[in-house]
Amino acid sequence: MQAVQKPNIRHLNLEDIQEYFEKAGDKKFRAGQVYEWLWQQHAHSFDDMTNLSKALRTKLNNDFTLPALVVDDCQHSSDGTIKSRFKTVDHHMVEGVLIPTESRQTACVSCQVGCSLSCKFCATGYMERKRNLNFDEIYDEVVYIQQQAEKNFQKKLSNIVFMGMGEPLLNYKNVLKAIERISSPTGLGMSTRRITVSTAGVAKMIRQLGDDQVKFKLALSLHAANDKKRHEIMPINDTNDIKSLIDALNYFYKLTHNEITLEYILFKDFNDSIKDAEELVKVYRQIPADLVNIIEYNPIDLASFSKPDEATTEIFMQYLEKNRVNARLRRSRGKDIDAACGQLANKKGH
Repeated sequence: MQAVQKPNIRHLNLEDIQEYFEKAGDKKFRAGQVYEWLWQQHAHSFDDMTNLSKALRTKLNNDFTLPALVVDDCQHSSDGTIKSRFKTVDHHMVEGVLIPTESRQTACVSCQVGCSLSCKFCATGYMERKRNLNFDEIYDEVVYIQQQAEKNFQKKLSNIVFMGMGEPLLNYKNVLKAIERISSPTGLGMSTRRITVSTAGVAKMIRQLGDDQVKFKLALSLHAANDKKRHEIMPINDTNDIKSLIDALNYFYKLTHNEITLEYILFKDFNDSIKDAEELVKVYRQIPADLVNIIEYNPIDLASFSKPDEATTEIFMQYLEKNRVNARLRRSRGKDIDAACGQLANKKGH
């Protein structure tokens, strides 16, 4: 006979846990104690819950599982960036990054094991998508990176960006649930205004974000401002062309008024000319975007792209400025440990 699989206790809400204690003939307030251990004390085993009796901890252990990510490896960059490789309970690996600056401590988190979108410039895009991360696993990433910020820089996290491995809008429910836990007073209590979800552009799900009245910021990975070029580097453009994304972003903004950023990686001799800048200005003017992040390209072994020289980058930026585009050049961090934008691929040790 097949053994009945025990439920993951973190997949129960507070009311479910209260009901469990009532049925067991125990006091209802125990549920609050357990819930606090799970989400605020970050207990990773029932034995950690020291204000519960040994008998109760044994009972919880018999009735539930409490799977959690573990840190498998850590790399420290010369610029202070820390990349962590996390191992899931079923032995998959994902990476998360702490990016420290003078004014910010930013966690860059992953939401899938691998990715299905095959963007040609991104190391994760060359990996197979194994599975979605559960919301509690995403939460664990943030907790670990927060602990690193406190230990190494004596500061709490100031920002979270969903820009690691995977496409957040293809793991919609878990990403939203993770953000709900991260921002909850019974979780990490972080303001949703400090959280940015980055998408390669799933128009239908961008609209869904609007319908769901989310409170976090949204970033669109554009990287080319005409369909022909975008299709070459981002196959998702086949089914989500630029016009459909413009429409979806306008719909999202109308319903939420949340900040929108456009992300644009500069590739040498591909999307770095004045004509490309003109096309980018045209797209920018059709979207209520607060900012265009121009990103330095970080080379990966599997792709032949390279970054333009400083002079070309400067001319591109000047053109945007002259046309009143609020643009910022984002210098890469953590390049020496493959922790920069587009480089996450679990390379070390594999």
